[in-house]
Amino acid sequence: MALTAFAVAAGAQDEPAAVGTTITLPDGRTATVQATPSPTPDAVPARELTPAEILAATSKNYPSGTYLLKSDRWSETDEREYGVFIAELGESGCATVNKCLHDPRNPFRGSDPPGIAFAADCADLPYYLRFYFAWKRGLPFSFAAEVAPRGHTRDMRYTAAGNRVEVRLNPAGYNGYAILDVLRGAISSATYRIHPELETPEEQDFYSPVLTPAAIHPGTVIYDPNGHLATVWKVERNGRIHYLDAHPDYSVTRGFYDVRFVRSSPGMGAGFKNWRPQRLIGGKRQADGTYTGGTITLAANKDIADFSVEQYFGNGPRPAEDRDWKTGSFTLAKETVDYYDFVRGQMAGGTLLFDPVREIGDMVDSNCADLHYRGDAVDLAIAAGLPKRAEPDRLPPNIYGTEGDWEAYSTPSRDARLKTAFKELYDSTKRFLWMSKRGDAKLAYKGKNLAGDLLNAYDAHAAQCQISYIRSNGSKVAFGYEEARRRLFDMSFDPYQCPERRWGAKGEELATCADGKNKQAWYEAEKYLRNQIDRTYEARMDFALDELKAPGPGKGVAAPPETDVRRWLLTQPGGQAAIKARQPGKEADKRKHWWWPL
Repeated sequence: MALTAFAVAAGAQDEPAAVGTTITLPDGRTATVQATPSPTPDAVPARELTPAEILAATSKNYPSGTYLLKSDRWSETDEREYGVFIAELGESGCATVNKCLHDPRNPFRGSDPPGIAFAADCADLPYYLRFYFAWKRGLPFSFAAEVAPRGHTRDMRYTAAGNRVEVRLNPAGYNGYAILDVLRGAISSATYRIHPELETPEEQDFYSPVLTPAAIHPGTVIYDPNGHLATVWKVERNGRIHYLDAHPDYSVTRGFYDVRFVRSSPGMGAGFKNWRPQRLIGGKRQADGTYTGGTITLAANKDIADFSVEQYFGNGPRPAEDRDWKTGSFTLAKETVDYYDFVRGQMAGGTLLFDPVREIGDMVDSNCADLHYRGDAVDLAIAAGLPKRAEPDRLPPNIYGTEGDWEAYSTPSRDARLKTAFKELYDSTKRFLWMSKRGDAKLAYKGKNLAGDLLNAYDAHAAQCQISYIRSNGSKVAFGYEEARRRLFDMSFDPYQCPERRWGAKGEELATCADGKNKQAWYEAEKYLRNQIDRTYEARMDFALDELKAPGPGKGVAAPPETDVRRWLLTQPGGQAAIKARQPGKEADKRKHWWWPL
């Protein structure tokens, strides 16, 4: 994987490494420094550079901050404190990578000079945070600088058989800010797409941990083979795993682990990943306490106490072949459960227990937060002027895995994850009622009307959710959670379309949209893609408008899945009873209901 030399985004502290500067490489060749990648990377580099070349040629052009090794290994205390560092960033509520690392909860923020701007997308962020901590603490950090596919692929981010590590790089002695920029160029989701048992030709940066509370903790990384990465920042006592993640616009969002993170064949390396222990061998300790020279080695799977492949094959007998991974089973408290229940139960200490009323409320809150995160992404596209540009003649080769403006400003992947979460809420509601009817011991509910209580919780939390956006004429539109759900599959992922269409407007609300007939035709033609919640990265999607109008592979599905929780609950006797209980009565009756008024 080759790279371009980029200038760091660092105000007045920068040395003369401005865009356009010619740098001399160790072998005498020259290259031109390009701008730090932004959400609209239009520049084409004059030539590509390896990570080592960038470090050697550009470290002197950054603010002072040499990465020096002060220890030859990470101790247990270092690992715990890294977890605290991640947990603090998660708790901070920071909304961008830059704000996270400038937040008062970052104990190292005072060591960064004024003007430094931090930026990382979803794949970069785990490496970005791990190296930042290692740099500030003087701990060993080497990384997989180049990966190669195992078999043919048009895009290493989605290789069917996964990838392998070809080159590792130890950046000790170079400028830390330069290393952060190099990581942004060297790391992609392809870096994570490695079979958990593959250790050649070079060791990978992560290992697959056993699914226990001791092994899954703040700092653990989660890889979705559909091309998304997240970092665990909290695990609740009930087993719910909270993560933070970044996006192409460098925003940071939060959520909890569920079916949005799909399982896949072991070769794709999906799931939970812990950082592989590293150790400096043969380094010479200097008078100032720092180390020079030596080689960083990584622990092998056989030497890691909590290494396990159970997340791929189950906790029973291992299937004979990798291709049979789906036949592996998961058993919790002598009961066979699905993978996601197994994870949840294991994180709760081996007991799977759902508080259904809280679960539904939390899921509504999470969906509301994701709607707001989506709004931020749409606003960025509008601010960048994408709706004023002409619609391209064709869609990208694949709308979910692309680059350039489409990657930075479109939302098909984000929207698919959001729609999956809405469907999961619907499915969970039905499941909890089914569990209640069976008297399932895994349901922590002592009330007498579960359907009614779920409906009350749903409505109460939905009532706290308000979405708004600015129409093309500058007027503001606001609506609630249920209206957002009704619009969900009408919300355009296409960044070239007006804000009204991005938010699924119809009728009078749509009248202010400035899109012409061509964009309107594109919006209509993309409806089947909007109906699809499964992200199909292997599908060809570079269709012209006329091609997209006809059904076919890669063009979406005819109808969206069901998400109307409220309507389904109202078909249950308890749901109707809850509605009747809300009828106006005595003031004392109104005050005793926490959900009143709705």
